Amino acid sequence: MKNRLQEIIAKQREEERTYARQRKAEQENPSTGSKRRDFLKKTALGGFSLAALTGLNFEDTMAETTRNVSRTSAPSDLKITDLRYCVTAVMGRTAIIRIDTNQGIYGLGEVRDGADPRYALMLKSRIMGENPCNVEKIFKIIRQFGGPARQAGGVCAVEMALWDLCGKAYNVPAWQLLGGRYRDKVRLYADTPEGKDPEDQKQRIKYRMEDQGYTWLKMDVSINEIKDIPGCLNNTEIFKSGGSSQWQGGYMSYSNTAHPFTGIQITEKGLDELEKIVHNVREMVGYEVPISTDHYGHIDMNNCIRLGKALDKYRLAWFEDMVPWQMWQQHKVITDTLDTPNLTGEDIFLLNGFKDLIHNRAVDIVHPDLASSGGLLETKRIGDYAEEFGIAMAMHQAGTPVSFMANVHCAAATQNFLSLEHHSVDLPWWEDLVIMTGGDKIIDKGYAPVPLTAPGLGIELNEEVLKQHLHATDKTYFAPTEEWTEKRSHDRTYS
Repeated sequence: MKNRLQEIIAKQREEERTYARQRKAEQENPSTGSKRRDFLKKTALGGFSLAALTGLNFEDTMAETTRNVSRTSAPSDLKITDLRYCVTAVMGRTAIIRIDTNQGIYGLGEVRDGADPRYALMLKSRIMGENPCNVEKIFKIIRQFGGPARQAGGVCAVEMALWDLCGKAYNVPAWQLLGGRYRDKVRLYADTPEGKDPEDQKQRIKYRMEDQGYTWLKMDVSINEIKDIPGCLNNTEIFKSGGSSQWQGGYMSYSNTAHPFTGIQITEKGLDELEKIVHNVREMVGYEVPISTDHYGHIDMNNCIRLGKALDKYRLAWFEDMVPWQMWQQHKVITDTLDTPNLTGEDIFLLNGFKDLIHNRAVDIVHPDLASSGGLLETKRIGDYAEEFGIAMAMHQAGTPVSFMANVHCAAATQNFLSLEHHSVDLPWWEDLVIMTGGDKIIDKGYAPVPLTAPGLGIELNEEVLKQHLHATDKTYFAPTEEWTEKRSHDRTYS
């Protein structure tokens, strides 16, 4: 076996030398464009360093030396051989997975921001030995292990990685596998940053629009912004048991109490203060630019309607998640009452979870997060289904460039798409986590160019940068996951 390993290493070295000569010739060719030449330089492959393998066990050495070896087998002979992960510091904690195959090609996926990578690892035993190109078959095997919001993170991560693998196997972009594209670039919406004062915020917004090129913004209009102003809220006793954070707290804290059950009321003074915030931003950007709003706080439907009526005149792009998505009847009341579009959906798993909202026209726009909704194909299905009822689709996204590019391919293939969220606009190293294999920019002046020829998702990991931004509590980098290989349960959901 070890002699075989040496043969593989020698073959890999020769292939890399041949490939390097081909790339060098292309660089020196006068007809090669400057952008392509720069891309070739940045992604140049060096010889394989045995020193880099020091400290690896035999199995890891085998995996590393054969990971990028091109095989001659047909896609129909592909088999899944492994699932590994690393955890990045994006959005506090976001995991990337890698699904390996017997032919040396692999696919990348992402477990939704803030979710546990074990949601994906538990699926390894269910997909080992399967052909990754059978995406829908594998999805049906694992979808029962998904659930609302971040509980779906593992299922969606695997689905993303399968499309990346399938595209690489057939040498086509993921959007082509979804039925083709409607657009060559995907419009993005970006958070409007708060400033220390109105003038500071104005300068930040100017930078966002003029320098970064965004034409669609998003901002919070939260009761947290007025809770310390006397007379703006009443019945705030619930804040004393765990604080006013929407994200952290005990089971009976404000953060874990659904909107109808907090009893918090916004006073007229509070409405005036929130209106001032929106007014100031609208004055800065004008009325030509769409402004979406989010994170109002855990307030009931009546207060949502009072707030919505106060803000209707500012022609906002939408009100997002005013009440929990499960309460579709309340969403319908909000939608029927307010002039501003109402939307929800970032925590809904599968098309079936959207059907009450769509059938009853309880929202004006559906808003799936591909890392929770079921992945690329299921999200396209959600968009297509909503389109039949005259409902548009925007897309929530707050992860690494892996899920971002999965969203780009899905958005390109869905006709009623409006805009895609980019939540890490000001993270300087975010774009450098990946290399665009087609040589394009990942973001260009508020839009994401759709990879027109690069296979799969059109990205490879920039390992040097990624390793610099692993999460502090888990520095492992695609380490072996043998403990997740064995299947130990009978998963059928019926007798």
